[in-house]
Amino acid sequence: MSLLEKIQATKQYLVAQGIGEVEFGLILGSGLGELADEIQDAVKIPYHEIPYFPVSTVVGHAGMLVYGTLSGKKVLALQGRFHFYEGNSMEVVTYPVRVMKALGAHSIVVTNACGGVNENFVPGDLMLIDDQINFTGTNPLIGENIEAFGPRFPDMSDAYTKEYRDIAHVVAEKISLDLKDGVYMGFSGPTYETPAEVRMARILGADAVGMSTVPEVIVAVHSGMKVLGISCITNLAAGMQSSLNHAEVVETTERVKESFKTFVKAVLEKL
Repeated sequence: MSLLEKIQATKQYLVAQGIGEVEFGLILGSGLGELADEIQDAVKIPYHEIPYFPVSTVVGHAGMLVYGTLSGKKVLALQGRFHFYEGNSMEVVTYPVRVMKALGAHSIVVTNACGGVNENFVPGDLMLIDDQINFTGTNPLIGENIEAFGPRFPDMSDAYTKEYRDIAHVVAEKISLDLKDGVYMGFSGPTYETPAEVRMARILGADAVGMSTVPEVIVAVHSGMKVLGISCITNLAAGMQSSLNHAEVVETTERVKESFKTFVKAVLEKL
């Protein structure tokens, strides 16, 4: 079965479950999935029940698709994403973005928990992603290009939509949130970066490093979608603090989740 046919089958199943028109896709990273609990009139579907849908295996990812209304917008939220390091192909990692587009989404809001490379960042900061560096070693668009999805050579000049970033800054100021800006550099994982890799990332212009987001954003841009990206700086990257572990990531997102949820909802209202 072709990718196009799989997406159509997934779409038909979701529509039959009560999922209607989607405006915004939400991809919620480690520890940030609670935002989906605030969606009103929610239709919730476990990933494992959805035809051709992958299943998340990471702690802190609920594995639930949630549809409904948030801040007056029709949203489809992923409580937990799919990573390349789980052994998934890039087609699988980005499959939900293709499904969101098929259901009518014109934009995605993508979030993640990541390591701070910028020496002015502290754990708990929220960073608006203004650009990205793909250091995963691959690209989700490698292979045959399906014209129905998008062009062979997508322009990544404005991958993170400037109009959305400007609105996010106005909202942050209004709610007195010290919002940072920065470049997100995507690695494959699952190891955390070495201190030498972090020094390299800083030299290359990265402000934060992580193991997600980059593939989904490439596919969103390929699909003609607008993108807003928000990173939660959960720890300082290797060489900047004594050691790294996933428990700390979840703990930091737990600490900042209220300000994160307030911010995303307020921005969504204005988009």
